[in-house]
Amino acid sequence: MLEMSREEFEDLVSRALDRIPPELTRLMDNVAVFVEDEPPPEEPELLGLYEGTPLTERGEWYAGVLPDRISVYMGPTLRMCAREGGDREAVVEEVEITVVHEIAHHFGIDDERLHALGYA
Repeated sequence: MLEMSREEFEDLVSRALDRIPPELTRLMDNVAVFVEDEPPPEEPELLGLYEGTPLTERGEWYAGVLPDRISVYMGPTLRMCAREGGDREAVVEEVEITVVHEIAHHFGIDDERLHALGYA
């Protein structure tokens, strides 16, 4: 497995968030991003997860709710990059893809469209 500290991985997630265009980040609402070591046991290869109500589905009823949650999983990301013969740069690229993918879910973009755009 590729070796990377939690702090280094969190920095990669932070840098990926910084690369999101400001005109999009200004539209993000009530969402928090977390780095987790591992995904739920039933999905051990999951790289990221969006949990919440996409902006496109919010209505007048949407008030006083906990923030949506985006989780980026360190363990599966490092294992996948190592399996594919990747290096640190591969992890940087995969983290960026995962962050964009999960933020897109916040905007209501589904997996089919993300696959078409190359953010699978």
